[in-house]
Amino acid sequence: MSGRKLPAPAAAAAGAGSPKGLIRQANRERILGAANQVFARAGFGGATTAAIAEAAGLPKANVHYYFGSKQQLYREVLARTLHEWLVPLHGIRPEADPRQAIEAYLRSKMALSAEHPDASRVFANELLHGAPVLGDLIRTELRAMVREKAAVIDDWVAAGRMAPVDSTHLLFTMWAATQTYADFDVQVRAVLGRKTLTARDHQRATEHVVSLLLRGCGLARPA
Repeated sequence: MSGRKLPAPAAAAAGAGSPKGLIRQANRERILGAANQVFARAGFGGATTAAIAEAAGLPKANVHYYFGSKQQLYREVLARTLHEWLVPLHGIRPEADPRQAIEAYLRSKMALSAEHPDASRVFANELLHGAPVLGDLIRTELRAMVREKAAVIDDWVAAGRMAPVDSTHLLFTMWAATQTYADFDVQVRAVLGRKTLTARDHQRATEHVVSLLLRGCGLARPA
């Protein structure tokens, strides 16, 4: 698989508001959801379009009709995940309140880990296998975005709006702290003695992560 360029998530087809368009969109969503599950458990190499079709409850031909190939479907899954993760990062901007911006970002990432854990695992698997699709993207576009947001945080620090931190590694820490509840769900459940993590477990984790990182940034929330 080439890693030259990862496209943005595919736009809705023309006529999406028509009955046929709504059916197409619903089928695409079913296939993407099923692909996340299969790729998360089997990896790219072990996943098959037949398994994805079965998980989606659709004929195998539908997978090829909507996405062309397993490679294209995999790229679409990664593109969607990256889009969902990067949108909240845009809240870190010079004019924003540091506490509100960092808290909002952390809560968004924790919610995504709780609501779409398989997407996070597919992303983690991609990196563990050397990022064959994401490699060029993370060395170019993602790197540029991290530099941009780190510069914003550095300016906040210089202006005395938050405690001194290593801005780049703060972003790494936020990613690690939020994604661990999806990527290492098995470990978390084993330690907590849970078959599944409940909404209360996720809320407890979210409040801990938010409180800990805000304190570390000198941005503790008012009592």
